[in-house]
Amino acid sequence: MMRTELIEIYRSALKAADPYHAVMNHLSLSGDILYAAGVEYDLKAFRRVVVIGAGKGTSLMAQAAEEILNDRIDEGIIIIKYAHARPLHKIVQREAAHPLPDEAGLHATAEIRELLKKAGEETLVLCLLSGGASSLLVAPAEGITLDHKRALTDLLLSAGADIDELNAVRKHVSAVKGGGLAELAYPATTITMILSDVIGDKLDVIASGPTAPDSTSFRDALHVIHKYSLEGKIPSSVFSLLHLGVAGVIPDTPKSGAVFFQKVRNIIVGSIRQSVEAARVRTAELGFEPQLLTLELQGEAQDAARFLASKALEMRSAMIARGSPRCVLAGGETTVTVRGTGKGGRSQELALAFALEIAGREGISLLSAGTDGTDGPTDAAGAVVDGITAPKAWELGMNPQEYLANNDSYTFFQKFDELSGENTHIMTGPTGTNVMDLQIMLVENPASRRDIRFPSSGGKG
Repeated sequence: MMRTELIEIYRSALKAADPYHAVMNHLSLSGDILYAAGVEYDLKAFRRVVVIGAGKGTSLMAQAAEEILNDRIDEGIIIIKYAHARPLHKIVQREAAHPLPDEAGLHATAEIRELLKKAGEETLVLCLLSGGASSLLVAPAEGITLDHKRALTDLLLSAGADIDELNAVRKHVSAVKGGGLAELAYPATTITMILSDVIGDKLDVIASGPTAPDSTSFRDALHVIHKYSLEGKIPSSVFSLLHLGVAGVIPDTPKSGAVFFQKVRNIIVGSIRQSVEAARVRTAELGFEPQLLTLELQGEAQDAARFLASKALEMRSAMIARGSPRCVLAGGETTVTVRGTGKGGRSQELALAFALEIAGREGISLLSAGTDGTDGPTDAAGAVVDGITAPKAWELGMNPQEYLANNDSYTFFQKFDELSGENTHIMTGPTGTNVMDLQIMLVENPASRRDIRFPSSGGKG
């Protein structure tokens, strides 16, 4: 297994997605003029500068904001995931839960709302958003409790809803998402700097678009509920609210053309694209021929694993005639429909499914990991596998298929490493960034290698 090379490429991708540098590259101050992605803001025109934000990478973004603006910041509050704090001086950090919201997030969001209510026309609001903000920035709509919202989010995640679908619903049961924060800040001027963690960098999907016009409707949200047959499972208060919205009894989320969006500028400062480009450069330095497969890997994690494995096997066969080793790069965000009772995340599930697809084939290795360092509700970022992983597990008395069927990839890799003495689990701790997931495949010429036979007690089944 080429674990060392895979980890080296992965680290280069993480470095390129650093939220601190993402803000520093797009925000600067010269005298009284603040430059935000080339647009000038004369700070003499503002009596107050406040900083707000939410997300896993927002603490590092706030560090950059403090370095640039320093004492010009009058007040600031950001909400970060537990254990993601970095040293700050002017901006207050509140920690809260992800992926399911908690009371801490509720109270912290209330603080941000109160801060924005004081904002006037001579206030400049710098809003910092990164992945995870949809859970951290929590203010349920009237009639919806925090428990209702937690139950709703849990049901959608377990059903395998993708981020677009999940956030279409969350925006319509929230007082701050789907443009709600921009409306609350008006008539202040708002600059929103965004570290994207969604496919296509859609402004109204990242962090559920608190400062962007919403392209979805109550009808779209209700369609998601019907698609996953959740009508009888979601809290009745949520179901009633969505129906009232469809009937026009309550107003929909703010759309493009609303007056307050005229005073908002949304800027994408970083995304998976920068990470994959850095990975491509490091790949070439290590002697592999890089190939970008996609920046939009999505769908069920197990389906994505089959897709990636088929590409790797095709490439491996072709290498008999053309022998240069390849590195295939993919970025995106898959989903997992939870049918078992195990513990895992989409990156680990993809890795385990991939290991089964290439079982016995030497010369293929895969790293599948989240860029935030936490895959699902676990302390692992992801895993590294190759053609030997599944056969070795069978030899150790483990059945990878059973773990996969039970959505128990985390337990599989924990036990596999314990029994084998290998280090397939990737444990980075919080990385401070979040730009979706990364898959790195290394494919070598198999001409000098011999595929191994499955043990009689195993097999792909």
